[in-house]
Amino acid sequence: MRHAEKFDKLRIIHIEKNQGKAHALNIGLGFAKGKYVVTNDADTIPSTDALNRYASYLKSDFANYICAVTANMDVQNRTKIITKSQTVEFSSIVGIIKRTQSAVMGGIYAYSGANTLYSMEALIDVGLFRQDRATEDISVAWDHQINGWFSIFAPAITFFMQVPENLPDLYKQRKRWAKGGTEVWLTNGLKVARRPFKNIGLSIMFLDQTLSIIWSFFFFTSLIYFVTICFHFLIIDDWGSLFKTLTVSMIFCVFEFTAGLMQVLAALVIDHDGDKIKYFLFSPLYLIFYWIMNALTIVTTFVPAVKTILGYGTGVWTSPKRKVIK
Repeated sequence: MRHAEKFDKLRIIHIEKNQGKAHALNIGLGFAKGKYVVTNDADTIPSTDALNRYASYLKSDFANYICAVTANMDVQNRTKIITKSQTVEFSSIVGIIKRTQSAVMGGIYAYSGANTLYSMEALIDVGLFRQDRATEDISVAWDHQINGWFSIFAPAITFFMQVPENLPDLYKQRKRWAKGGTEVWLTNGLKVARRPFKNIGLSIMFLDQTLSIIWSFFFFTSLIYFVTICFHFLIIDDWGSLFKTLTVSMIFCVFEFTAGLMQVLAALVIDHDGDKIKYFLFSPLYLIFYWIMNALTIVTTFVPAVKTILGYGTGVWTSPKRKVIK
């Protein structure tokens, strides 16, 4: 409130009841007067030159076709192993996947919900943010691209966010992300399938999401089968078969682990000019733990996502407690 007294043009809107982030954003957009808006989460600090860098994209010849410019996320609270491993994760996602999506596919699977510049015209075109979705940033990104808008990933624009510092908060966050991704997959499946060549990049991203969901269910199905058959070999004292099964599994795991390390190393070298290469030591935790957790959240939130699409969902969620940013 003290800032409102200092700056005449600053408006503070107080919403009595939590009705979700998308609802709050839509309320704020109702008071916005500009052609473009920048959203920023309460636990996020953008770099000092962020607005100037955003503005540079609006000077291009194709500015009228831009629906959003999304920034490069970075971790602020790198004090624990769990947060340092998330630094590796964000670099892996941002450093490789988003760059590939933007450069090769001409679109982005998800905006950075914590800090993104939006075109008001593009937001109005898709009916603003969906208030019954778990992740408004993924949902609106797909709504924009389905309607033919052009989105940009800007790796030079950095914002620093606080990430979960304990396993319960981290798992809760990833469940929401997984549910939101599945909701988008269910919402846009028929739209993409009916016109697969209208936007090839979007079709490829949809296929990628489809394979991710299939892989998640296959992973846990095969894991249950693997444990069962190993236990069976133990019961019947078939040590030869048990050894062969464990050996083949280990070879597969080593191959996948090595491929993952190569991806993470490349991402850390590319992102922020390689200044986060020291976090490569935490890559094994990301590759072993986060991959399994992300697959688990997709499986456990699939039914709730279906319920949302059928009209029984909500975009309301409670943020974990964060440290005060000074």
